Amino acid sequence: MGKVLGIISEYNPFHNGHLYHLEQSKKLTGANYTIAIMGGNFTQRGSTSIIDKWSKTEMALNCGIDLVIELPLLYSISSAENFADGAIKILDSLKVVDYISFGAETSEIDLLDKIANVLYKEPKAYKDLLSTEMKKGLSFPKARENALMSYLPDSNNYEHILSSPNNILGIEYLKALKRYKSNIKPISVARFESGYNDLNYSGNIASATAIRNIIKNGGFDIIRRLLPPPCYSILMDNIKQGHIVPDLSAFERQIIYNLRKMDVEEIAELPDVTEGLEFAIKKSANACNTLHEFFTFIKSKRYTATRIQRILLYALLGITKKDMALSKKINPYIRVLGLNNRGKFLISEIAKSNPKLEIITSVKRFYENSNNKNLNLLLDKDIWATNVYTIAYDFDSCNNLDFTKKLVTI
Repeated sequence: MGKVLGIISEYNPFHNGHLYHLEQSKKLTGANYTIAIMGGNFTQRGSTSIIDKWSKTEMALNCGIDLVIELPLLYSISSAENFADGAIKILDSLKVVDYISFGAETSEIDLLDKIANVLYKEPKAYKDLLSTEMKKGLSFPKARENALMSYLPDSNNYEHILSSPNNILGIEYLKALKRYKSNIKPISVARFESGYNDLNYSGNIASATAIRNIIKNGGFDIIRRLLPPPCYSILMDNIKQGHIVPDLSAFERQIIYNLRKMDVEEIAELPDVTEGLEFAIKKSANACNTLHEFFTFIKSKRYTATRIQRILLYALLGITKKDMALSKKINPYIRVLGLNNRGKFLISEIAKSNPKLEIITSVKRFYENSNNKNLNLLLDKDIWATNVYTIAYDFDSCNNLDFTKKLVTI
């Protein structure tokens, strides 16, 4: 059937940098088919997707992806480790994927792999260094970076690697491939010109962060040259329909309401809440009316802004530590969001390769036939997240789109 390439993405939105990554990945691997495991309506850094998951699917299919599979919510809004773990579990379960390609600030995959080996094996000397760094009151990412820099020989080679979010995700993908003893071969494509959080743009390339910022400021003429033409049209259709959700501040009143309603014990059950952080969150929620005030109030070197933002998202969507623990124990279903004719062939081959795999093309039909409580709960969270997401629309805030939206086909 030829070679199959897997890509883990958010496509928030799909831009020229993503197109460059896709084309380079196909060239490097000689892949005949491409599968994207894509986050849905909320993102790994604890924010919103600027357009809904079906619009992102349409963008991806128009630009060369053959099959789009949703990364379930409990993974897509989790830490880098669980985000990567869930996506790799899905790709590996398909039994047809030959390569995974990810974008990073470096194409030196050997360096990323050496770091992944340390994090996978966790030698005692490294764990002792990490414990020492954590005792300094640092955030976990910073403590881990310091511990790795102390543990690894020739640490100067790694300094530029450990400060990049995309490199960190790449390392987590490599670690997950080791954990599941996967035969999928990883490759890395260096990001072209624009960094992950770079708010500047050059020519026709900009980061998704910069693009979302430009959209919020109404710079639509600039956006035209930063997105492939089909993606620009899809984005503008969403803007005209009032279906843009710029960031988490669209839900700030709901979040603060939920936190004020919750008692301290309930806040303590939100994922990522540790070491008495629930008391600071409760105090901040009781004293603030906006998320900007909230972040200013709760700022701490021990907790990154991304971690706090994810906690707020958990409070909005009703995600608990028990839910997140479940996601780590189970293998997720395969929820198809869209496909082309080559994608239809892939689905047929996937079903042959792994007949026991739960493949969802109709949510209604899945619920009618499924007795798996764990998978049902996983899907419940996806459906609820969509129902919450559409509250932020200017118009047509429909409920239950997961039941009424058809597969996106190109």
